[in-house]
Amino acid sequence: MSPTRTATLGAMLIAMGSVSMSLYTPAMPTLVAIFRTDPSTIKLTLSIYFFGYAFAQLISGPLSDAWGRRPTTLCFLGMYLAGSTICALAPTVELLLAGRLLQGIGAAGGVVLSRAIVRDQFVGQTSARIMNTIGLMVSLGPSFAPTLGGFLLTGFGWHSIFLLMVGYGFLLVGLVLFILPETLPQRDFSHLHPRRMLHNYFTLLTDPTFMRPSMVIGLTLGGLYTMAAILPFVLVDMVGLTPTQFGLGMLVQSGAYISGSMVVRQALKHRPAHVMVPFGLAIILGAGAAMAIVYRTIEPSFLSIMIPVGVWAFGIAFIMPAMTTDALANFPKMAGAAAALTGFMQIGGGFLGTLIAALFGAPLTALATLLPAMGVIAVSLHYGLRYLARKRHQETDTVPAE
Repeated sequence: MSPTRTATLGAMLIAMGSVSMSLYTPAMPTLVAIFRTDPSTIKLTLSIYFFGYAFAQLISGPLSDAWGRRPTTLCFLGMYLAGSTICALAPTVELLLAGRLLQGIGAAGGVVLSRAIVRDQFVGQTSARIMNTIGLMVSLGPSFAPTLGGFLLTGFGWHSIFLLMVGYGFLLVGLVLFILPETLPQRDFSHLHPRRMLHNYFTLLTDPTFMRPSMVIGLTLGGLYTMAAILPFVLVDMVGLTPTQFGLGMLVQSGAYISGSMVVRQALKHRPAHVMVPFGLAIILGAGAAMAIVYRTIEPSFLSIMIPVGVWAFGIAFIMPAMTTDALANFPKMAGAAAALTGFMQIGGGFLGTLIAALFGAPLTALATLLPAMGVIAVSLHYGLRYLARKRHQETDTVPAE
């Protein structure tokens, strides 16, 4: 496929996961009353979505390496459609939880398959430019999804939010059937053997050239997912925004990411992608420091909450093209497994963040503590694992050939 066609379909597949999360967040405080439950249970609908979204990626990657990208994508889209339908018709919070789990499992295929499809066809700076374009396109969905979710909730009720997800799933099935050729050069069913799967994942987990970008993505982009679970309760319950206002307010986060992606898009014409990474990490560290101080010292308002969130999102745009490309670059024969484990760490970061956030009594304290810590750990791992990778490379080069 052409780079433009690859980026467009890849963005729509990845956006399935983020849109399904952000479209739903304005309804979370309302669902507490509708299902006569407590906020912790409704937060669990997001955590269980993260759980399915994270762990299913570990299966979808090897499946795509064995069966091919196209049939695997259709299989996971079918599960997404089933989960969205269950959510739309759920009469109890228990069925809503079950539907969200199945939704997460189905959406997992989108993020893994899109990255594997890029790796099948492109490498290097071309891949980085495609990843930047995908990131820019993907950001448009979450930009407007909370706003749209707020309008749907106010105008048509919470069921309409999940019915829209059903429609999006059918659109993706049609696109995959009619415009996606099989991009895997050769199917290899040995990838489904448990021993082969374990060996591939062990190889990735012990390789610092893979772990460095994957962990940075997991902690920084996972930070945004953690915010998604907390911000509705801060902005709606503490600041006093309506669901519609909350949806409009989230444009700050998405707009910041779009702005960063546009800056990076221009920079990639003149500079390698990896040059932007230190700038992105510095911006994220600054955003984390602002959260740690501002959220503890200033009375919460829309601007005091969202400006540091927007700065964090702006910084992520600088690191994603290089980090995503680097994570897959050295593993062409198990690109599906590498894309799966990268996605697992990305969503796993958000999943762990939401679980830890639930331990805090005050949501604002959770934001002021978790996000700065995730930023510091991301920077430490980036430079620590880069040093380890260089040292291992030097040791390998100095070993005489037998």
